[in-house]
Amino acid sequence: MNSMEQNNVFLDFAKEIAYEAGKVFKKYFNGDNGANYKYDQTIVTKADTEITSLLIEKVKEKFPTHSVDGEEEQFGKSNYVWVCDPVDGTAMYVRHIPVAVFSLALVIDGVSTIGVVYDPFTDNLYSAIKGSGAYRNDERISVNDIKLDDIRSVSHFDMWPEVEYNLYDSIKELGKQTYFVGIGSIIRAGVCVANGDFNLAIYPGSKHKNCDIAAIKVIVEEAGGVVTDLFGNEQRYDGDIKGAIISNNVVYKEVLDVISKSLKKDDK
Repeated sequence: MNSMEQNNVFLDFAKEIAYEAGKVFKKYFNGDNGANYKYDQTIVTKADTEITSLLIEKVKEKFPTHSVDGEEEQFGKSNYVWVCDPVDGTAMYVRHIPVAVFSLALVIDGVSTIGVVYDPFTDNLYSAIKGSGAYRNDERISVNDIKLDDIRSVSHFDMWPEVEYNLYDSIKELGKQTYFVGIGSIIRAGVCVANGDFNLAIYPGSKHKNCDIAAIKVIVEEAGGVVTDLFGNEQRYDGDIKGAIISNNVVYKEVLDVISKSLKKDDK
C-alpha cells in the first residue's frame, strides 16, 4: 500500500469516528449532559468522555501501534498520534447552544497529516489530507481573499483570564479594521476560515491545546490559508503549542506584525 492509499485509509477511519461522535453529541445535547468542572475549571460532559473512550477503543482495534492524545484521556506512545478534541465548544454545548464540533487529526512525527472536523448540528464534515486539498462533505473549499479593512471582514478570537499569551491589546488594535466575534469554539471558527466565512481566527492557548489546532492546521492550509504559532513559527502538534494564528494569506503578515509587537511589549 503506497502512502496515498494509506492516508485514504486513515481519513476513512477518521470520518467513521466523526460520524459516531456525532451520534453521541445528539444523544446528550438536549438532556442531561452530565456537565462538571475539571481541576482547571474547564467543563467536561458525558459526551467528552464517551467519545474519547470510543476513539481509544477503535484505535486499539484498527491501529494498535498508534497512540491517542485526547483532551480528556491519553493512550499509548507513538510517532503516529490521533489528536482529538471530542467536544470543542463545551460551554455552549452544556447550555444547549448548537455551536460545538468534534475534531480529530492524525499527527505523524509532529506534523498534522489528516484532519477532520464534524458539525453534527448541520451535518457538515470538513476534512483534509496533507497535499490533497480541503473539503466540506464532497465539495472543495478555500479561504477567502478579504482584507482586514474590508467591510466583509469577520474575525474570531478566544481569550480567558489565565491564558499564557495576553492578546487583548492585539484584539483592540486589529479590531479597528475587522469585526471580531467569539463564537464559542476555536475549531468551528477555524473551519469558518477554511471555507471563506472568516478571514482570521486568533487563539492564545498553549498547554495541551494542540487538541484544538491539530485538525485545523491541515484543513486550513489545504484550503489555501496559513496556520502558525503566535510568533510566526511552525510547531509540532503532538504536544503543547504556542497559540495559533489562523488566516487567509492576505491578512496574515499584518496580523503577525500586530501580535508580535504586542507580545514583545508584554515581555518588557
